[in-house]
Amino acid sequence: MPERKTIKRAQKDKREGKSASTQAGEFVKDEIERIREGKTGARNTKQAIAIGLSKARKAGVDIPDKTGKKSSHRGRIAEHKTSRTRSEAGEKRQKKESKNTVSHKLLSLQAKRAQAKRGAAARHRSAVKAAHTRAEHKKAA
Repeated sequence: MPERKTIKRAQKDKREGKSASTQAGEFVKDEIERIREGKTGARNTKQAIAIGLSKARKAGVDIPDKTGKKSSHRGRIAEHKTSRTRSEAGEKRQKKESKNTVSHKLLSLQAKRAQAKRGAAARHRSAVKAAHTRAEHKKAA
């Protein structure tokens, strides 16, 4: 379950008219912090991002799933409490997971690989948008 402050930040982003991916970014950041603290584990960077996006969908952020369709339902809530034995076993296993999967270097590498798959036009649009956003921030300051 994402922290309440993460949900509040995502709701604030939505009120400000920011994109769904920006709202979902709050959940991904939260998941990365949880992994760094050792609360949860992930085998690789993509898995950490996927967990964050999944939490965002469950919280009601309108981001498309893998098929490209917008999510129309909230996530299922557990119907029963996990037994103490199973819960402790999961925690023990997660402590053995590497925290290196969400290091600055590996996150940067993942971003570069994802960006390289996009076309030149898409990269150009995003660069123009970033420049426009920077200009707006300078005006506001």
